[in-house]
Amino acid sequence: MADHKLDRIDVRILAELQRNGRITNVELADLVALSPSPCLMRVKKLQQAGYITGYTAQIDVAKLGETLTVFTEFTLKNHRQIDFARFQEALEKVDSCIECHLVSGGYDYLAKFVTAGITDYQNIVEALIDREIGIDKYFSFVVIKTPFVKSQIPLTRLFTDRP
Repeated sequence: MADHKLDRIDVRILAELQRNGRITNVELADLVALSPSPCLMRVKKLQQAGYITGYTAQIDVAKLGETLTVFTEFTLKNHRQIDFARFQEALEKVDSCIECHLVSGGYDYLAKFVTAGITDYQNIVEALIDREIGIDKYFSFVVIKTPFVKSQIPLTRLFTDRP
């Protein structure tokens, strides 16, 4: 399946599973206009081909207690492949870093941290700097409020309306 283009039904299956990963196969089949057996076969093929990488629960972290979300811009001292690899490997080991993006523009990486508070965040960043992984400078942006977070990508709009 990885070698051939996904059809509209495959994309609809992915979109529905993205909305509700706990949906039953019978409900999913109904939503995508298939009978249950072919639907299950498609889901298994999508999993085997790596389109579906896992299923998770979305947690309301605010109910658990106070947290601090910080977006951080990192600029590296050097820009060789080994410098990028060393930085990415170090950041991936920080459990409070939940996103890391290599970006174009005025800095190299944009990372998202969720920590117990400002002191926790500062300790994490200071530990990264002490490890000498090539950080030249960083800028922190503390999130005051998050009006919304979308956890679903508009798959059907992105991948079924193309020529």
